[in-house]
Amino acid sequence: MRRRWSSLLAAALVVAGSLLVPASPALAAPTFKVPFPCGQSWSGQTRTDHSPAYAIDFNRTDDLGDPVVASAPGTVDRVTDLGGTSYGKYVRIDHGGGYTTYYAHLNGFNVSVGQSVGYGKVIGWVGSTGGSTGPHLHYEQRLNGNDIQARFNGTLAYYWGTKTYTSDNNCSSGTATGTVNTAGADLTVRSGPGTGYSAVGSVADGTKVTIYCQTSGTSVTGTYGTSSIWDRIGSGRYIADAYVYTGYDGYIPNLPRC
Repeated sequence: MRRRWSSLLAAALVVAGSLLVPASPALAAPTFKVPFPCGQSWSGQTRTDHSPAYAIDFNRTDDLGDPVVASAPGTVDRVTDLGGTSYGKYVRIDHGGGYTTYYAHLNGFNVSVGQSVGYGKVIGWVGSTGGSTGPHLHYEQRLNGNDIQARFNGTLAYYWGTKTYTSDNNCSSGTATGTVNTAGADLTVRSGPGTGYSAVGSVADGTKVTIYCQTSGTSVTGTYGTSSIWDRIGSGRYIADAYVYTGYDGYIPNLPRC
C-alpha cells in the first residue's frame, strides 16, 4: 500500500509541476515600416467590412507598377499566383516569432521562396490581380496566422478610415563600425550571409570593420550570444554579427538592410 501511495504522490507532483511551469514570454514584434520606398506618401484605408478586418489598402495617384518593399527583415515563404480570385499574385514574408506580412494584388514578383530580405527590398509591384477592382496594395500583418492591427514604427495604424502614411523604410545610407571579438581566433568571412556560403578570407580578433548593411542568415552562436544577423563588410564579404561588438543588441538603428 505504501508503494502505491508513493507512486500516486509522484504522479501528482509531476502533474502539479507541469502546471507551474511558466509560459514562454511572447517574442517582441518586428519594427514594421510602411511597405514603400523611403519618402513616398501613400493613402492607407481600413474598413470594418474588409477581409481580413485589419488589412490596409494602400493607394496613390497612378500607382500601377509602383514598387512594393519589405516592411521588415525576414524570409520569403510564399510567392503565389491565385489567378483571377482572392489575393491574385501575392507574397508572404516570415519575420520570425510567428509574425508574417502579406502583400497582395501584385502586378509581378521580384523575389523567390527562401530568399532573405531586409528593409526596402523590392518584392514586387502594385497591381490589380485577383479579386481587385483597381490598382492598390492589400497589406496585412499577422501573428500565428491571425490578422492583427498593423503598426508602423511601433505606432498603431488608423482604424477605421483613411490616413496618409509617409515611408521612412530604409532611408539611411550611412555605415557603421564594429570590432571583431573572437577571444583569439580569426573570424571567417563568407561570400554570403550564412555558414553555408564559401569562405573568402578571414579577419583577426580585435579588427575594426566598416559595416555597410546587415541582413538575416544562418543562426550563429558566438561571443555575443546567438544571432541570425550578418554584417556585410565589403562586396561579397559577410561576417556573423554574433562575433562583432557594435554597441547594439540586434540590428544597428538606421543602418541599411542588405
